[in-house]
Amino acid sequence: MSLLQFMVSIVLFTVLGFGIGFILNMILKTTWLPVVIGVGVVAGALIYQKIVPGIWDAVILGCGMAGTVGSGWTISTLRKKGYRMF
Repeated sequence: MSLLQFMVSIVLFTVLGFGIGFILNMILKTTWLPVVIGVGVVAGALIYQKIVPGIWDAVILGCGMAGTVGSGWTISTLRKKGYRMF
């Protein structure tokens, strides 16, 4: 994997995790459920396929999880500040 692919993957997975987590938080009215679902899906896929991720893959997946955690934190902050739609 080239450095350019790695950098683009980090940004892509972070934004993707944040976006999907934010939408799930708005629809389901929960805060941390997308994080649990994300960890479950990633762990389940790795176990089912019997894949041991390398360091590059682990960093990319970790950035995706960081985006999901960021969406939960953002929704939580917006709710505390009084935004009713969240």
